[in-house]
Amino acid sequence: MIEVENAVKVYRRGASEVRALNGVSLSVPKGQFLSVMGSSGSGKSTMLNLLGALDVPTSGSIRIDGKEISKLPDDDLSRFRRDHLGFIFQFFNLLPTLTAIENVLLPALLSGKAREIEEPKARALLEQVGLKGRWQHRPDELSGGEMQRVAIARALLGEPSVLLADEPTGNLDSKTGAEVLRLIREATRQRQLTVVMVTHDPKAAEVGDRLVRLADGNVVGDEAVRQAA
Repeated sequence: MIEVENAVKVYRRGASEVRALNGVSLSVPKGQFLSVMGSSGSGKSTMLNLLGALDVPTSGSIRIDGKEISKLPDDDLSRFRRDHLGFIFQFFNLLPTLTAIENVLLPALLSGKAREIEEPKARALLEQVGLKGRWQHRPDELSGGEMQRVAIARALLGEPSVLLADEPTGNLDSKTGAEVLRLIREATRQRQLTVVMVTHDPKAAEVGDRLVRLADGNVVGDEAVRQAA
């Protein structure tokens, strides 16, 4: 499903170079929930950007769904993101002037899909994440947990094969964060999604099937996570 081979990412700042990733290799099978942890500067955000086709490696290979994305031009990367990937962000990234259902629908409508087809699916997803009856609420009328639920529904509407989550509980209290993680975990199992979640929270990381630790652009740990009975 996801194959990263000897991925190197170098950022140039004037005459100096910063190696954010230093030859990382990683394989994530279909349906696995992978948590990635590391301190600031470890390379975890860079890794997520590469997997999300938001950036390309300086060298090395990244394959998702059998597609080599390392050397795709920008237009092809945009299409790949649209057709294969879903994103959940720490800061929700909802447009404040749009209602919950409009925020869920926006990416689909921008890609040319028909509203009459997508809206019933969006309503079903909002109901699934516990927001039945709150479709017409704008972000300032929703709690942080509710906004993240909208973001989950938006990420799932395009029926991605890979879900990428960047600190999805970072702005939530522990109880709400646990519920959001349960929803992501549930979606993974129901849809056989592959999930890669970057987090600094050890308790959040334990929700996954596997934990990879990064330090200084290198993989320094890779272990299975024992799920609670």
